Amino acid sequence: MNNPENSKIPEEIASEVLEVASRLYSESNNSYSVEALQQAGKEVSIPPELIEKAIQEVRETHQRQEIERQQSQEKNKVLQKVGMGIAGVILLWSILIYNSLASHKQNVNASWAQVENQMQRRADLIPNLVAVTNAQAKQEKEIIQLLIQSRESYLKANSIPEKIAASTQISTVIQQLNQYAATNPQLQSSQTFSNLQYELAGTENRIATERQRYNQAVKNYNQSLQTFPNILISSLFNFQEQPYFQAEDKTVPKVNIP
Repeated sequence: MNNPENSKIPEEIASEVLEVASRLYSESNNSYSVEALQQAGKEVSIPPELIEKAIQEVRETHQRQEIERQQSQEKNKVLQKVGMGIAGVILLWSILIYNSLASHKQNVNASWAQVENQMQRRADLIPNLVAVTNAQAKQEKEIIQLLIQSRESYLKANSIPEKIAASTQISTVIQQLNQYAATNPQLQSSQTFSNLQYELAGTENRIATERQRYNQAVKNYNQSLQTFPNILISSLFNFQEQPYFQAEDKTVPKVNIP
């Protein structure tokens, strides 16, 4: 067995061995006594009282740094709490505005449903009106054709603007039919036609009432979209303005009444 004292360390690892040995020595001697520091100070001609003063200053510096570190941690905690509070307020505010916009939109949808119910009821009366008019006034094929076309347009409409346009066409044609009926004795004498006129007139009145309520709901909803800070939430969640029910139509041709 080789004697460790006589064994030789290869030159290529000698520097690495010294580095590791230095580290191990430093780890095993990581603190010094005041006497040791004073003794080391004597070797470089530093008075003992300066060594003690230096030790005191270093300790005070470390204490101050520790206090600053703790204060910084406390400050960060406070900032985190404030940030979380602000985030919570913003979240709550966003929820309240979203719910408000959604409520306005629901009112618009509910109002439109009432309008649509009345328009559908009127559309359901048109086939009977066409049958009576066709039997009593065979010469007025143009009005009958317009009634049929306007009803088909309404039944095929999918969007609210399309339904509004088709409904307005129906109203225009019915007005023309009423004007013609006022000059036609055959239609005036028909009880069935008179009953249909009465039902249509009542439906038109209900449509007008529901249209007014719908337009008011649309006004409230559209205005809420444009106010700040609602506009931020409406843009984020893609709330769109809704169309008003405009009761004017110029697309239906005018029928010449004899």
